[in-house]
Amino acid sequence: MAVVEVRELTKEFEGGKVHAIDGVSLAAHDGEYLVLLGPSGCGKTTLLRTIAGLEEPTAGDVLIDNHVVTGLPPRVRKIAMVFQSYALYPHKTVLANIVFPLRAAGMAREERDRKAHWAANLLGIGKLLDRKPRQLSGGERQRVALARALVREPQVFLLDEPLSNLDAKLRASARDELKSFQDEIGTTTIYVTHDQVEAMGLGDRIAVLSGGKVRQAGPPREIYDDPADTFVATFIGSPPMNLVRRDGHLVGFRPEHLLPVENVAAGDRTAVPLAVDRIEYLSGDRHVYGTTSRLGEPTRVVARLPATVETPIAAGETHEFAVHASRLRFFADTDEGLRTDPIRLGT
Repeated sequence: MAVVEVRELTKEFEGGKVHAIDGVSLAAHDGEYLVLLGPSGCGKTTLLRTIAGLEEPTAGDVLIDNHVVTGLPPRVRKIAMVFQSYALYPHKTVLANIVFPLRAAGMAREERDRKAHWAANLLGIGKLLDRKPRQLSGGERQRVALARALVREPQVFLLDEPLSNLDAKLRASARDELKSFQDEIGTTTIYVTHDQVEAMGLGDRIAVLSGGKVRQAGPPREIYDDPADTFVATFIGSPPMNLVRRDGHLVGFRPEHLLPVENVAAGDRTAVPLAVDRIEYLSGDRHVYGTTSRLGEPTRVVARLPATVETPIAAGETHEFAVHASRLRFFADTDEGLRTDPIRLGT
């Protein structure tokens, strides 16, 4: 296990015109599962490749266990990386794929086979060692790639969207397997994804990136409940946080906190009359879409009502909703949209 840190890391392309990484300082703690989350083009894969030594930074340093490894080749960093494509050799068996890095390092056959069987059994693919990759499912190929990385006994795992080629059902089970796997081996892991469900389900901490910068880093609950800015507020959550302009601020609240007024405890709450225009039924929840003018200028918002809320609501009517004051978040109405102190809205 190891601590991985980047300090003021910058990576430029096209002669400095493109800042793929823009002064990022971030650390993955010993044994931590750190997820780099963000949209396509935000710099998360470039950051991962720079940590691995596959890209040279323009400025800044990469440290592993407080030793600067900037400029050192990948093989001496004791890092194993699993790519989106898995990069398996199609003409080799599962066993041959797993032992390949050990064979290249000159390890004796008996020892490399022992390690391969250990890793394969740990990942539940011990019975597949004689098969070729084309005979495997997507989830099985992913586990072969993990086993090949594991036998090297790395200090750090770097995973670049390893589940993106799987269907939705298989991704859910693979997430559970990945988390159990990391919990068991305890290796520091940095995981790249654009999928917030993966990030929330896997990460001990999440670093949200945009435009080559870290917008916020923290535990999943903190990222969701207390976003640092409007980008994080609207990137995390499905549906995303509602934002309404009011007195030079943006007032934010999650859709599940906007409920029919009778379901919100009396007291410090803000009424939000909602002109309903559409209702969706998704996985037992009702998503109620409409427009409100209560908090400021007319704004389209969405409420997510669980099955336990049975209040009859129909499209075309105006219904009284409310949100408790403790659930409101306030942001500056600027391009950065940083969090601000609360403002008084009244009841």
